[in-house]
Amino acid sequence: MPKWGSLILGGSLGTVARYALAGAVYRIWGTTFPYGTLAVNLIGCFLVGIFAVLSEEKFILGPAARVFLMIGFCGAFTTFSTFVLETANLMKDGENARALLNVLLSVLLGFAALRLGIVTARII
Repeated sequence: MPKWGSLILGGSLGTVARYALAGAVYRIWGTTFPYGTLAVNLIGCFLVGIFAVLSEEKFILGPAARVFLMIGFCGAFTTFSTFVLETANLMKDGENARALLNVLLSVLLGFAALRLGIVTARII
């Protein structure tokens, strides 16, 4: 499949997966905190860690799969702009502690999820 086709297909699937997962998390945990976006971003970090090792160290994923999975799927799946908007909305609503918690959890757990993905892929 041509590179653009891989990007479009991966991006389309990532968008649908993000919408479905975030919606499910919000239905379970509620909307008082951006749990859906946090879950999507942490899973995205974990997946990028796995895909990076599988393509750069184990050479299981070729360039086409890397474009499809890392740039297309994960690029559309993760939601940094939504994370920033939701954090700004928390601050606008006077929820500064929740806004700070969202930033800290997203960044720190994001790095932890990335590392976990790398370790997991190295074990595979």
